This record gives sequence, C-alpha cells and structure tokens, in this order.
Amino acid sequence: MTKRKVSRTEAELWRAATRETRPLAGRAPPAPLPPAERKEPPPPRRPAAPAAPRPPSPPLPELERGATVGVDRRQVERLRRGRLPIEARIDLHGMTQETARRSLDAFIGAAAAAGKRCVLVITGKGVGRGGAGAGVLRENAPRWLNLPPNRARVLAFDHAQPRDGGAGALYVLLRRPRRP
Repeated sequence: MTKRKVSRTEAELWRAATRETRPLAGRAPPAPLPPAERKEPPPPRRPAAPAAPRPPSPPLPELERGATVGVDRRQVERLRRGRLPIEARIDLHGMTQETARRSLDAFIGAAAAAGKRCVLVITGKGVGRGGAGAGVLRENAPRWLNLPPNRARVLAFDHAQPRDGGAGALYVLLRRPRRP
C-alpha cells in the first residue's frame, strides 16, 4: 500500500492545530514546511465558438384516431381494446371550446410530466347542430391533440371502449418521459 503525499494545505492545517504542542522527550520537532511554490496563473481562456444552431426537427406526422406511427402493434392493440390501465382522466362535458382546449392542454402536460402513459379524455358524444352529427368537443379533441404542445407528448389515440365512454371518449397514449 502506497502512502499518499500530504498536500501543502493539509500540512499547514496540521501545523496550525499543533502549534502550541511540544514534542515528546527524545523526539525532534517537525521539519519546517518548504517554501510555497508560486504557480503561474493559467492563460486566459479563449471564448468558445458559438455552437452551430440545430437544424429544426422534422414536424411530427399528424395523428388520426386509430392510426399510429412509431408504436408497436401490440401496444396499439392494447390501447384500442382498453387493456392499458387508465392512469388519469379528464371530463370536458359542459365546457366551452376555449375552456376545454386550455383544460386539455394543461391535463396532457401534467400527465406527461408525471410520467403517466395512458389517459382518458371524455368529450361526450354531443348532439351537434339540428340534432344530428357529433358534438363540437368530440370533433375538436383529436385536432387539439395534434397541435403543439400536445403533439410532442402524444403517441396515439383511439375511441374508448363502451365501458369507458365509447365514441364520446378517447384513450390517449403518451410518450414515455426522457431520462436525463
């Protein structure tokens, strides 16, 4: 086992701590410290060249209900059949379009930040104009999921199973959070 060399700072601290002590009989006092070496200051650093700007990443493809890109088939099938555990849900019933959009954005952001994987967005089936067609929220929710910042967080979505709301709800599969 090799002994490490005591640094000058450590030796000075030891000397200060033992300054008022006397060596035992028959022992010599410790040798004085050698004069401190003067270190030359390091040369001034040259400013780093500015980093080249990153090329913009290609836009993500638009998602459609049931269509996925970059998700394995088994995972998509589990989402479609409602076999993924629903980790959070939001009900947009009775909200105006503006309120529903803001609520959906906040919900998706919070769920993604919390590391949730599958969430349920309940829009309701709606009545539409003149008693026919789909409701406004039901029609707009897929579009809102494709807009920033949601699109970067969403991998896929599909209509829910009847037990979870059927065509009036969406299962949303979120990206896994990146690890630093």
